[in-house]
Amino acid sequence: MINFAQALNQTERQARHVLLGNGFSQAWNHEIFNYKYLFERASFGVRDAAIKSIFRKFETYDFETVMFNMLASADVLESYGGNCVLVDKIRSDTEVLKESLIQVITDCHPSLPSGVADEEYELARHFLHEFKKIFSLNYDLLMYWARNKSDIEPEAFRTDDGFRWPSSWCAYREDVNQQVFFLHGALHLYDNGTAIKKHAYNNDAETTIVEQVRANLRDNKFPLFVSEPTYFKKAEKIKHNPYLDYCFRQLRESNGDMFIYGHSFDESDKHIFDELKNSNVNRFYVSIFGDENSEQNQRTIANARTFLAPKDVIFYSAASTPIWRVA
Repeated sequence: MINFAQALNQTERQARHVLLGNGFSQAWNHEIFNYKYLFERASFGVRDAAIKSIFRKFETYDFETVMFNMLASADVLESYGGNCVLVDKIRSDTEVLKESLIQVITDCHPSLPSGVADEEYELARHFLHEFKKIFSLNYDLLMYWARNKSDIEPEAFRTDDGFRWPSSWCAYREDVNQQVFFLHGALHLYDNGTAIKKHAYNNDAETTIVEQVRANLRDNKFPLFVSEPTYFKKAEKIKHNPYLDYCFRQLRESNGDMFIYGHSFDESDKHIFDELKNSNVNRFYVSIFGDENSEQNQRTIANARTFLAPKDVIFYSAASTPIWRVA
């Protein structure tokens, strides 16, 4: 593997972009931003014991894996003429699972930007500044906070997320040059029925973004999330939302070089890699965390080469990438 600095030296800033996986957030706090932590704090209401028993049965903390198996079981039962009440209960429980995932992410998320040190923001901002366009698969607010943080280096760093006053998304206005794309939605984004809007942080506001999201949840208004268990169901949901569909198409229209940081190349996100494979991106730089010869990393390397073939794929060390902390 090469290191991050070597990867940058092989590319030009105006021709490189980045796709952020969960590793971007885990690099700040591995405990909070992983499924085990979320599972241990999740509550599934009156279905808590039944749903948690499924996690134990599959020996996983991965919400998407459990949802996939639950829906597959419902489909098989239905195909064999199984009990309709049971099929409906399984599908209903998958909705409980999705809603609980959103709730627990919100509950566990840092409430204020001040939960992250300025020194950490500065490193994250320098990292993000290296790229022309930023695509994110994360729901949390860390990247949003980092790119909007003021009075720290690099002070000239500004990005456009396509939202205009009053916090509505409007990519087709002449003054919009969207550079930030939340491919699977995010905590601060929501659909009010007529427009895609965002919660915005204001130092003078009475409530923080996280508090605004929690207030919406109390009214059964959920953030814009793509948490479906399979890549084809994710793609289907994306195509039915104007904001997500636009972001998805921008991914396919990318060119130059694409850095992929903090993604394990699971098949559940194959819809993303299908778009990239059919894009005009010349080379992909994929981060690998830890021992490149470990079983998990060998699977990541093999999947990256398969999903992105026949494009060039170059691997670089995640540990050499100065995000949140000096590498």
